[in-house]
Amino acid sequence: MSNENNKCDELRIINENGKSIFNLNLKYIIPLYQRSYAWKVEQVLQLIEDINKIEYNTKYYIGTLITHKKDKEFEIIDGQQRLTTIFLLLNCLKIETENTLIFACRDKSNYTLKNIKKIIDDKKDELEAERLENNIVKNANFIQQYIEKNLKYNINDFINKLKRVIIYRIEVPEKTDLNHYFEIMNTRGEQLEQQDILKANLMSYLKEKDKDIFSTIWDACSNMDVYLQMNFKVKDRSLIFNNEWNEIPSSEWEYYKELENNKSDNYKINTEEMNIEEIIKSDIKDEIVNLSEDGEQYVKFKSIIDFPYFLLHTLKIFIRLKCIENSEENKKIIDDILDDEKLVDSFNKVIEKGRIKNKKINTENFVKEFIICLLRNRFLFDKYIIKRKILNNSNDDQDGEWSLQELHVSGQQSKKKPYYKNTCFTEEGKWEKTNNQIVKENIMIQAALRVSYISPRVMHWITDALYWLYQNINESMGQNTLYMLQSQIEKNAIEAVKTNFFEKCESENYNMGVETPHIVFNYLDFLIWKSNQKDGRYKDFTFEFRNSVEHWYPRNPSKGTFDQWEDGVNTFGNLCIIQRNINSKFSNMDPMGKKSTFEKEINKGSLKLRKMSELTHKNGKKNAHTYWKEIACKKHEEEMIKILKSACGIK
Repeated sequence: MSNENNKCDELRIINENGKSIFNLNLKYIIPLYQRSYAWKVEQVLQLIEDINKIEYNTKYYIGTLITHKKDKEFEIIDGQQRLTTIFLLLNCLKIETENTLIFACRDKSNYTLKNIKKIIDDKKDELEAERLENNIVKNANFIQQYIEKNLKYNINDFINKLKRVIIYRIEVPEKTDLNHYFEIMNTRGEQLEQQDILKANLMSYLKEKDKDIFSTIWDACSNMDVYLQMNFKVKDRSLIFNNEWNEIPSSEWEYYKELENNKSDNYKINTEEMNIEEIIKSDIKDEIVNLSEDGEQYVKFKSIIDFPYFLLHTLKIFIRLKCIENSEENKKIIDDILDDEKLVDSFNKVIEKGRIKNKKINTENFVKEFIICLLRNRFLFDKYIIKRKILNNSNDDQDGEWSLQELHVSGQQSKKKPYYKNTCFTEEGKWEKTNNQIVKENIMIQAALRVSYISPRVMHWITDALYWLYQNINESMGQNTLYMLQSQIEKNAIEAVKTNFFEKCESENYNMGVETPHIVFNYLDFLIWKSNQKDGRYKDFTFEFRNSVEHWYPRNPSKGTFDQWEDGVNTFGNLCIIQRNINSKFSNMDPMGKKSTFEKEINKGSLKLRKMSELTHKNGKKNAHTYWKEIACKKHEEEMIKILKSACGIK
């Protein structure tokens, strides 16, 4: 199934004239090969709550309908569960619908939908009970009860939100084997996502001859867990990335026209006489063996973000590079938060409202320049942004070391084999040891930010890093000025610590307690690690997802064991960051109890935690927890704050 042959329509559940999608003289047919309506109450509730969370002045994408059109009838291949639920919701809201949703050869379902208003109005005694479809009745009753209980006084507000809900209707090519198509989609649990819709939308602005180029680059960039070069055919790798497969791609569209001519008969797939399953199976890539420089094999590299978020990062960078502004004065062209649920809407907004030097965007040029920006950005991302290197014997994507490597090849012509070595930051002729230290520092500061900002919505440091790389790569090709990348990325950590910690702690009272941002602890650990590199101390330390802020001296000591510390327990010196599963073990123990009981966990923990443990001991007549509370904690805090202030340029 080719995207060029698919028609995509953007539909509002309720249009500007107040008409619903079931009131437009179009019929939606649920074919017999589809299962009956099976959504549970939990899924219905999720749909309603998603709609209720819609922000004002925004569109909300709710899914896709895969259809096959015959005259004014649309046969639903995929999406009937959501569509049927929307039909029930509209009727419960007293919004006009016609009998345009029809189940082929299912009398019970059709009889129930035809009489849905009587069911909602509790007039079931007027109906033939044995002809009712129980699950439709059950969910209609649930929706009605939810509205009466939760939306009674703001039902108009909810309807206004519903008017901003978008569903995409995709029409498959006429000759598609519908039964087989649905079988494949249903078996695989697949559904077109926003990135698929976005791809189709952007391609619609291109001439036919350019669509293949766009699609080839897009598909290669979309596989985030394999290095970009390996997502292209062998011939295309040399064309795009030069003979060694490791040069940044060209910024000129004309350069990629050879991609279209580079498809030999060995690559070309004739889809005209193939069914859906054969088309899916025909997308075969050459075997990829990931080797490190010393020959050790790895299963894969795990990207720290998914493709929809990478698209949003690239869009933000593209906006900066092209100086795109909103035609509406004093309004941002794109939201600060990266929201994959608004992927299509974000691009539409830029295309519709974007201006370059007060001129409307040329959509064809926009799409061509964006896809090249995406390609170049992805190359930079693979080479300079950390990944997880997943070992052969690992079953956990998080169980792997942080890596910062670039792809190289050995051999000639058809015998070329890829391998991976540490990314090169230094000039030619510099000692390898120097580059390895730069790589380590880059890995550590990036890992500190990665584990601090778990949600991909707020990983703005990636946008800033890629933008800086994009501006510098043309001059240096990645080997002269890019050793400064670590300090550029570190600026994000410094700004976060200054803004969210120092500026919020008035009169130098660093007592934010468990509200202390995780970046403060992780950046501090980075600084401690970096300052100890010459003597090799803490060489075993790595950043992990330590997501719980814990008190070393507990807030609520076990009853009758030792005194509560009311005025200082929340100070920064008494806090550490640990893994959530360890937090439950720490419970309400005194500092010495934690030190002796969890020695192994502490020695693998954050560096601030290790220092706190080292300072926990008896001193003269003072027992360990008293000494910590009265003396050691304050000294520790002063030392840690001094380190942070020095790095942040605060006197």
